[in-house]
Amino acid sequence: MTLQLLVAAVNKEPLELAQEMQLDSAAIVVSQGEHYAYEEISYKGHKIRYFATAERGVGLNRNTSLMRAEGDIILFADEDIVYREGYREAVLQEFNMHPEADILLFNVKAVSGRETYHTESFGRVRWYNCGRYPTYSLAARREKIHKNNITFSLLFGGGAKYSNGEDSLFIRDCLKKGLKIYKVPVTIGEEKERPSTWFQGYNEKFFFDRGVLYSHLYGKLNRIMGLRFLLVHKKVMCNEIPLKKAYRIMVQGMKEGRC
Repeated sequence: MTLQLLVAAVNKEPLELAQEMQLDSAAIVVSQGEHYAYEEISYKGHKIRYFATAERGVGLNRNTSLMRAEGDIILFADEDIVYREGYREAVLQEFNMHPEADILLFNVKAVSGRETYHTESFGRVRWYNCGRYPTYSLAARREKIHKNNITFSLLFGGGAKYSNGEDSLFIRDCLKKGLKIYKVPVTIGEEKERPSTWFQGYNEKFFFDRGVLYSHLYGKLNRIMGLRFLLVHKKVMCNEIPLKKAYRIMVQGMKEGRC
């Protein structure tokens, strides 16, 4: 099997980015900026295909690389991930060990204060716990993604109308198509600290957008899952906006998000 990274970036050059991320596999880099360009470079013996675009939106960025992917296993990535030595072998080994898996979710150590998950044991991922994992944790059998015509939402994520959630919706869509997803206790990299492209604090937009997302993600269970989310995270998220008000704002978002 072959591994290919699909890297979402903004205003980055291919060689500089490959060095910063410590890449040691084939990759497609889509860098959003002010112009269009295409370039191929070789780095550590691996082909890096580089696309510069003038569009905005992380969903569009990831779809641009996904439609061009050709590796047996694809691993989604962000420009601020630094990979550990041997990550390529580690990812491929896990897929060899788990032929039943269509998608594996790996550990990537997040910067302090932005941790959403940490996997300590192998296990199945279901609809009710799929909202914890960032896109950069996800590696998949490319043929399964292409065969089922699964893409990223253009409504959610950095540069889109609603601030985040394209990762959860992608995983949800994979589950709805019948793909088997597992989490594995293997760490392949670390996240570098940098300003968030979408998070501006636990303000009204954060809770409203989360409500819209939960409407798409959970359907009729959106209010129950929304309340559960606030109760679990109230000590961190509800300091400036009280829990009851935050929930009311989420419900407003849920109403807008009804399909």
